[in-house]
Amino acid sequence: MKKDNTMSRRQALGGLGAILATTIVSPALAEGLEDKSFGADAGLEDPTTKYVRPPFKAQNQPWPGLASKMDPKPDHGEKSYKGSGRLKGRKALITGGDSGMGRAAAIAYAREGADVAINYLPAEEEDAKEVIALIKAEGRKAIAIPGDLREEAFCKKLVEEAVKALGGLDILVNNAARQQTRKSILDITTEDFDATMKTNIYAPFWVTKAALPHLKPGASIIGTTSVQATDPSEDLYDYAQTKAATTNYIKSLARQLGPKGIRVNGVAPGPIWTPLQVSGGATMEKLTQFGGDTPLGRPGQPAELASIYVQLAANDASYANGQIYGAAGGDGQP
Repeated sequence: MKKDNTMSRRQALGGLGAILATTIVSPALAEGLEDKSFGADAGLEDPTTKYVRPPFKAQNQPWPGLASKMDPKPDHGEKSYKGSGRLKGRKALITGGDSGMGRAAAIAYAREGADVAINYLPAEEEDAKEVIALIKAEGRKAIAIPGDLREEAFCKKLVEEAVKALGGLDILVNNAARQQTRKSILDITTEDFDATMKTNIYAPFWVTKAALPHLKPGASIIGTTSVQATDPSEDLYDYAQTKAATTNYIKSLARQLGPKGIRVNGVAPGPIWTPLQVSGGATMEKLTQFGGDTPLGRPGQPAELASIYVQLAANDASYANGQIYGAAGGDGQP
């Protein structure tokens, strides 16, 4: 019995040795045994060439600008985003939902099963109609509520209309923003400064305050901040301040509402191709080379942030609270 076992081990070792010898003396055969399809068909995409790179065409639009008139048009996930029911039955209100990250979030939320209300300025109606059509195409409720967030009364009305139309509210995305480049602080008028502060700081305060009584444990508030909060540009003096404030209100509110089961998080984009840039948010020199100085060599597209907004609203991110998720192509700090 013992001898048989010994022979079996020798035979096994001998067989293994033959295989190893064959592999060593015949690299071609060994290469042939490899699964050459590994990685080749894995759906990998090179992030440096996935989207258009600068230089971009010089272009200018009156504020607030339209995505539909940009060249090239931004990708908000209209054709690329695929949902999987992660937000089924949820009810979301998104400010600035006509374009940029707000539009990307609206499309993604609808495809994940949520009903969505979007706010936008009347001048952005053309873009908003496209978003509403995309939400409805998913069989979800699509509510359009145009109006100026710089007015406290409208912010209260916005929430009331959204809650009534959606039958409740459990996701709030404070995304709308105003950005205007100015070479010097001396070039910023009090009216300009006030408009930026009202849009970027006052509006989220008013909207969140109005929405809070409707939010239950499990609800999520998401703010769009920016790398400008920690790495400000010299020509975005007022805008950068507001994004620092956004980052801090997210962290403060997360501590306040966490015990109530309401999570508050933020998304900090870097250079993203949106109407903000072509409607006064960047100098023409920066616009034509927009995003070219990032490690990825290009600006991001709103679609590339959609999954972050979904993740922060989804139940499986239940321990994410007071966090800032960055997406800046290798630059900036969240």
